[in-house]
Amino acid sequence: MKTDLSSQITLTRIPQRYYRPENAFEHSVLTRLEKIPTNIYESADEGSFAIAKEIADQIRKKQEIGENFVMAIPGGRSPLSVYKELIRMHKEEQLSFRNVVVFVEYEFFPLVSPSAGNVAQLKEALLDHIDITPENVYAPDGCMPKDAIIDFCRMYEENIQKAGGLDYILLGVGHASNIMFNGVGATLSSRTRLVLLEGTARKEASRTFPSLDNVPAGVITMGIATMMKARNVILMAWGEDKAKIIAKTVEGKVSDAVPSSYLQNHTNAKVVVDLSAAYDLTRISHPWLVTNCEWDNKLIRRAIVWLCQLTGKPILKLTNKDYSENGLGELLALYGSAYNVNIRVFNDIQHTITGWPGGKPNADDSNRPERATPYPKKVIIFSPHPDDDVISMGGTFHRLCEQHHDVHVAYETSGNIAVGDEEVIRYCEYLRDVCAKYTEDETVKKKAEEIIHFLRYEKVEGEAEKRDVLFMKGTIRREEARAGARYSGIKSDDHIHFLDLPFYETGLVKKNDLSEADIAIVKKLLTDVKPDEMFVAGDLADPHGTHRVCLNAVLAAIDELKDEEWLKNCRIWMYRGAWAEWEMDHVEMAVPISPEELRHKRNAILKHQSQAESAPFLGDDERLFWQRAEDRNRATAELYHQLGLASYEAMEAFVQYVPVR
Repeated sequence: MKTDLSSQITLTRIPQRYYRPENAFEHSVLTRLEKIPTNIYESADEGSFAIAKEIADQIRKKQEIGENFVMAIPGGRSPLSVYKELIRMHKEEQLSFRNVVVFVEYEFFPLVSPSAGNVAQLKEALLDHIDITPENVYAPDGCMPKDAIIDFCRMYEENIQKAGGLDYILLGVGHASNIMFNGVGATLSSRTRLVLLEGTARKEASRTFPSLDNVPAGVITMGIATMMKARNVILMAWGEDKAKIIAKTVEGKVSDAVPSSYLQNHTNAKVVVDLSAAYDLTRISHPWLVTNCEWDNKLIRRAIVWLCQLTGKPILKLTNKDYSENGLGELLALYGSAYNVNIRVFNDIQHTITGWPGGKPNADDSNRPERATPYPKKVIIFSPHPDDDVISMGGTFHRLCEQHHDVHVAYETSGNIAVGDEEVIRYCEYLRDVCAKYTEDETVKKKAEEIIHFLRYEKVEGEAEKRDVLFMKGTIRREEARAGARYSGIKSDDHIHFLDLPFYETGLVKKNDLSEADIAIVKKLLTDVKPDEMFVAGDLADPHGTHRVCLNAVLAAIDELKDEEWLKNCRIWMYRGAWAEWEMDHVEMAVPISPEELRHKRNAILKHQSQAESAPFLGDDERLFWQRAEDRNRATAELYHQLGLASYEAMEAFVQYVPVR
């Protein structure tokens, strides 16, 4: 069973010499714009293993001389794979933590219960699985009295110094460049203190809690000065959603607007990232600016799109001078002239556009992204949550139905924890009133009243949801999804599938790992339908998120069925979510959306009323789902227009997935 095939998806073939140069000279050439030593690994697991090994080596060196190893550790998702490897080393390689002193970098405040905070999650992720001495674990208390905070913060800094100072501090980085919870404006002299959570920081913290409303008002966090005093600093980042901030951290100017950039002034700091998080570093994204390139079609397309944006010209107006003055003289040498490159890239991008996402019947498909036959096709749209289908590809969904393909939609998870308690109370009050009028049976009415009372007066924050509440929340999302799918064109309810993958059903923010049971459910659907075309959510940004796990479930099922004849003839397309579109160098199919179709897509999204205003977004962005989707689709169409192609109202873009053989 292969449960992490998404990590093998390589959208861009990045030559190894760009991130693992053969010698010191090549390294200095490639990294001359980087101001912090940066180690790039092919995957988050590989990078995590390297960090864990370094920590283990330092612990053992200290053990040999009879000293403690003092380290600061973060919460969040980024370090989870590091902690998992440290636990493995402890159990299988006898790595002892008896000489380790841990300082937890932050804790939320005020907490209604210690079980709801960051320290509790760190115990579950690492501390309870190793032989560390409890007295050697220092952490802020999220339940302390308010008037004790100032003294505690002063003592926390003193305790670090009494322990001998930090040998090592492991850091993640937020989407707004926050280090721990030192956000924009944090000063170089800041120490452990209480910080109020606002904007982006509050939304990022919501990943630790059931919803944004449950996030405490503040957080007790170590400061920038605390970090700068550590003898060794490692900043880790995984996934493409961290790429922009890593580029600013490593290549930008030191500024309090980018707190992570302070690491440029640390004498022994380094950055450890996977290829996805390194994507915006110059040597990965624009290698022609620092070295000679290994040109392929995607790199050429990326370079020309970049050149168009730099010069403000469409593709066919680029000149030899534009190429030579902007580091792309190699392409002139390879192809003879700007015109030769221009027409090649123009035709390449032109051929991605199609109004027939299921293929146009009785047409020459040699330059079309999807095959003409068979027609109509059996299509499955996989949706991680009950609304990703209409948010991410609602226009294409409707187009496939309008063009008479046999479309199925599969909702992989119930999405139940994303429904607010007030929404459940409203539905239960409706259910109670209907039962009171139309039936003498008190069973349903009493159950509704029981749920209402529990949510209003008895629910304890941080505990797993009651099964009855989860059922109500799941049912609300299920019926919204059914309404959205019907509105998009699904004619029969037996083409709407609710998979309810077990990994998701914990009742908590933290989910289980992908299992054989999850994969078996997806595998059965594929075997039953035998699709000619599939659409899957290809969000690769968050290595631990629900979208990534759902993608791995589908890819694992595909892997087990890849020798089936029908699957060999099945085309698999990846779409993206509400936050970002595929970069132009990756797009292989772009489906135009008319103004009328865009309004239809908006209406389909609005069928999901429980998600209308409550879902948190990446970054400090207050736009609703439909607004983000429309802005993204319009931006894609505008980019095509700026490159000199036809002007459309909006576009949805897709990348093909080819099963690993």
